[in-house]
Amino acid sequence: MKTIIFALLLSIIFIASKPAETSPVSGAWQGKDAQGNTMTMICSNNYLMFGVYDLANKKYVKSGGGTYQLSDVGGKKVFSYKREFNTEDSTVVGLTVANLFTINNNDLTISEGPLAGTWKRVDETKSPKTMATAWRIRARENKEFKMETILKGSRKTLKILSGSRFQWAAFNTDTHQFFGTGGGNYAVKDGKYTENIEFFSRDNSRVGGKLTFDCVLNGKDWTHAGQSTTGVRVHEIWEKEE
Repeated sequence: MKTIIFALLLSIIFIASKPAETSPVSGAWQGKDAQGNTMTMICSNNYLMFGVYDLANKKYVKSGGGTYQLSDVGGKKVFSYKREFNTEDSTVVGLTVANLFTINNNDLTISEGPLAGTWKRVDETKSPKTMATAWRIRARENKEFKMETILKGSRKTLKILSGSRFQWAAFNTDTHQFFGTGGGNYAVKDGKYTENIEFFSRDNSRVGGKLTFDCVLNGKDWTHAGQSTTGVRVHEIWEKEE
C-alpha cells in the first residue's frame, strides 16, 4: 500500500488541484479518534488545520496544519497534505503525505496518514462568506499603541475560518518550531466577532472562555480589537493568505 501511495504522490505533482472555492472538502469537519477525543479539521482556501482534544476534561492533545490539494489519479481520489506544523513529530514538517479519500453525503473518509478516519461535515452558520478563508497576521499594536507591521517570513501566525469554526496557530516552517494553537466556534453579529474556545495548547484553563472583538472587514484586511484570554488589549490586522 505504501508503494501505491508513493506512486500517487509523484503523480499529483503534475496534476492541477481544484480551486479552493469549489473544493468538496471546504468547510469544517469533526470526528473521534480511537481514544474518544474530538477531532476537528477546517479546510479553506487550499489550507487546512486540525486539532485533537478532550473537551469535557479541557485537555489539548495535538494539532497540525498546512496546504492541501485534491487530485484524481487513475480514477482514484487523492488528498495530499504538505505539513507546515506538526506537534507530534516536527521532523515531518515540509513533507507531503498523499492518501485516498471518499466523500459520501456528509462523510469524508481518508484511508491512512495523519488525517485518517471518518469525518462528518459540521453544520455551518451564516457568517459572512468573506470570513471563511485563511488569514495571516500582518500588523499588531505595540505597547505604545502604535501598529507594527509583521513582515512575511517563515515565522507565521495563521487563523483559518469556516462558516462557524476557527483555529489559529503560530509556528516557524524553517526551524519547525511550534508556538501555540487554539480553536473552537465563532459568530459574527453587529460588528462583533466572538470566539468560544474549545481547545488552547498554552493553557487548558482557558477552555470554555469567550472572547469578543470589534470586527471590521475592508477588502483583504480584517481588523479586530478587544482583549486576549489574559485580559491584555488586542488590536490586530489580518490579511487573506493567498
